[in-house]
Amino acid sequence: MRADAARNLDLLVAAARELFSERGPDIPLDEVARRAGVGNATLYRHFPTRGDLIVAVYADEVEALCRHGVDLAAAPDPGAALFEWLDAFVVHIAAKRPLALAVTDNADQRRTRLFEEWHRAITDVAARLFGRAAAAGAVRDGLTVPDLLALTSAAAIASSGPDHARSLLALLRTGLEP
Repeated sequence: MRADAARNLDLLVAAARELFSERGPDIPLDEVARRAGVGNATLYRHFPTRGDLIVAVYADEVEALCRHGVDLAAAPDPGAALFEWLDAFVVHIAAKRPLALAVTDNADQRRTRLFEEWHRAITDVAARLFGRAAAAGAVRDGLTVPDLLALTSAAAIASSGPDHARSLLALLRTGLEP
């Protein structure tokens, strides 16, 4: 990809992320192009459909969440690292719920595979952080990664937003720690 095309792609994804956060994924796409400082033809060349743009933004969000977890895997306090990542995880779920739902609207096989890949990537990061925390005695015996992700996901989904998700995670933490 040419440098200017790559730059335009990055500008479009950044503009879409901002606008989706501000007003949801149903905003007019010409507003995304305008905010990115590119023409509509450039937007549609990179993203032929709204769904393609939503997938790109959501993929970028999941990748950032996973990178954050990988960075935390080297932290000196494994328990603190796990709970810092879980905080980012519940905020991601609570804040990105409309985007995730938009990705699943009319999901085709490619999008289904993407969700499976994203789930696997998140689970792998959680397992790595959880393994270190468990080895350090920072989580209760008998807790598993699927349990941890189910509990924290449920708290985030049931929340009214990121702040509420964080407060629910704080309550959960008392039951997750030894």
